[in-house]
Amino acid sequence: MKKIIFALLIIPFVISAQSGSITGKVVDKISNEPLPGVNLTIPGTTIGTATDANGDFEITKLEPGSYQLKASYIGYNDVIKTDIIVNNVRPTNLTIKLNESVIELDGVTVTSNFFEMEPTEVNSLKSFSYEEIRRAPGGFEDVVRALAVLPGVAQTSAGRNDLIVRGGAPSENLFLVDGLVVPNINHFGTQGATGGPLSFINLDFVSETTFSTGGFSSLYGDKLSSVLRINLREGRDDRIGGKALISASQFGLNLEGPFSEKGNFILSVRRSYLDFIFNAAGFNFVPEYWDVLGKFNYDIDKNNKLSFLFVSAFDKVKFNNEDTEDVYDNAQILGSDQNQYATGLNYRRLFKDGFLRITLSRNFVDYDTFQKDTTLSPIFLNKSREGENELKAQLVYKLSQSAELTGGFSAKNIKFETDVLFPANFKTTFGEILPITSVNENRRYTKLGGFFQYSDVLGNRLRFNLGFRWDYFDAIENKNYFSPRFSTSYIIDELTNISASAGIYYQSPSYIWLVADPANRKLNSVKVDQYIFGIERILRADIRLKLEGFYKKYNNYPTSLIRPYLVLANTGGGFGGAANNFSSFGLEPLVSSGFGNVRGVEVSIQKKSSDIPHYGIMSLTYSESNFTGLDGVSRTGSFDQTWIFNVSAGYIFNKKWEASLKFRYSTGSPYTPFNNDGTQSPSEYLSERFTPAHSLDLRVDRRWNFENWSLIAYLDVQNIYNRKNVSNIRWDYLTNKVAENSQIGVLPSIGVNLEF
Repeated sequence: MKKIIFALLIIPFVISAQSGSITGKVVDKISNEPLPGVNLTIPGTTIGTATDANGDFEITKLEPGSYQLKASYIGYNDVIKTDIIVNNVRPTNLTIKLNESVIELDGVTVTSNFFEMEPTEVNSLKSFSYEEIRRAPGGFEDVVRALAVLPGVAQTSAGRNDLIVRGGAPSENLFLVDGLVVPNINHFGTQGATGGPLSFINLDFVSETTFSTGGFSSLYGDKLSSVLRINLREGRDDRIGGKALISASQFGLNLEGPFSEKGNFILSVRRSYLDFIFNAAGFNFVPEYWDVLGKFNYDIDKNNKLSFLFVSAFDKVKFNNEDTEDVYDNAQILGSDQNQYATGLNYRRLFKDGFLRITLSRNFVDYDTFQKDTTLSPIFLNKSREGENELKAQLVYKLSQSAELTGGFSAKNIKFETDVLFPANFKTTFGEILPITSVNENRRYTKLGGFFQYSDVLGNRLRFNLGFRWDYFDAIENKNYFSPRFSTSYIIDELTNISASAGIYYQSPSYIWLVADPANRKLNSVKVDQYIFGIERILRADIRLKLEGFYKKYNNYPTSLIRPYLVLANTGGGFGGAANNFSSFGLEPLVSSGFGNVRGVEVSIQKKSSDIPHYGIMSLTYSESNFTGLDGVSRTGSFDQTWIFNVSAGYIFNKKWEASLKFRYSTGSPYTPFNNDGTQSPSEYLSERFTPAHSLDLRVDRRWNFENWSLIAYLDVQNIYNRKNVSNIRWDYLTNKVAENSQIGVLPSIGVNLEF
């Protein structure tokens, strides 16, 4: 025992003389064609190398720490990758994508290579590396939570991952994991929406994320507000290795390595431990979850590649009804047991000046949602299964140095089953009687889609993208929808460019919205006309300033015939249930008569980690959202947070220590007050606001490197000054008073990642 204690005490003082390496591949960003002879250097040193005939490179004998890497190639724009963490356990593998230099600035060279440009997405785009997400304060190493500091992004509450992007509902976000559509990447997800408490994508296997908050191209359909692309890295190819981890809410094990000369894999299994703590503490509400991620890659030859992905989550809620107080508290909660997975086989073939990608995938969610009253009789029972089988193909071809063409199609076969039970004469807090008592449906649907996009450069400075989508959904009366989209950017000088985009976007109704009443199958797809204008200025090589204005015009949003004030654009956040009258499920007669608009302006400034060892992003958003239902009254949207200010920043003291902070401020969200008898009035719907919400999170990271393993430990303290932000209210029938649901107080957590 004394030896163990001694070993633990000396860990912080052990200094390793081991070295690490950076490996990877450099490819053309459009065609994915490998680029030979690319020069790779570590700025400020003489260390470097060049890619071989297959575009591969390796830099060895690096002291563990954080590095930058510059890629330079004739005819292409230089790129500088930052926050490359090197340890002595696993080679750090990168894929670097270079853009051809098709913009000529009369001999003037653009001075910043820290901020990469996406040729086909000129507006509202941010990219984050693995390390930028991992170290985000208050983020639980969660991909979605790290996005909360971006301009235009709001959250319903501190304990949720409901992304509210430029006033859009939580149902309006698209998630892609290695190109596979995943309906919801969160544990305990909300049916018909995309939120939940915590993401089940293992950050350790994420190479980078790209998040578009509007104006995205015709490649992406059936969503209105945002696209989050998560790219997973490949497994190491030198030997089997792994990582053991424990964080604020879960523990797990990762494994990765080669399984043949041409193949590698990554695999992780994680489990929550909150149920152990909650049970021991006597809590009445006990969540439990697992998640599994596996990816296998196989290089058939240098031009043909196969990959297989499986990602899943298993969620369960237990209610401990030990006494009448537990029973009463649990009666306020909508429980949800869920099993979900997404899996797919991806084939990619490279050819001269382009590539073909074919994907066969399936995603499936099994919902078992329930709520009981104080007599333990069911208030609401919902067993639903949503399964989608998809075949998708995409072709990218470079017509010339400046022009490229992208086209493709997708076909989905969908099976939807639901068995819903409502008690007879369920009365909302607004006084309406919902007519639905039970729903039992078993249906098959078909979705089809086709898209193309043409991109080119005119006059050496002007880039434009012209795209078009067709979407088909056979479950509704109007089955075909056409979406033209256009975007352009103009480089004023080597430091400044302006951009603009305009387009039409459609999103089909959620499956659960279609089943309550035969009339609901006459719903149209929701339509948004979207316009964005932006200007960007490089203040210095590692600092970028952006200003964007946006306008979104909504039409055809489902609204209730029973509750004429209710537009489903105002639903989908939080856990739902009787407290919000089950409004997000759409289990009532609906018509596509809701409309509204969102307008706003955003400004952000971002500093990348460079030779100056600090980084950060600061953003300020002003926006207004309004929606109108059947009653003709224009009301502030339920997710409207007029002012949002975010700052997230950190300082790298040395190769071992790092500290960071995050501060968030937002105008309070709208809510509906209660009358003295616990009812609510339609005339008061969303008429008041909560007080402004704000909080401060702090984090400190420490690294150690040993002979055959490395260790990262961190202390993360959320809401450090104990601000009790109110996120919603409910009527307490025991006290006959309004009860506020507020953010938890100071929340410290410790995380440990041990890699071997």
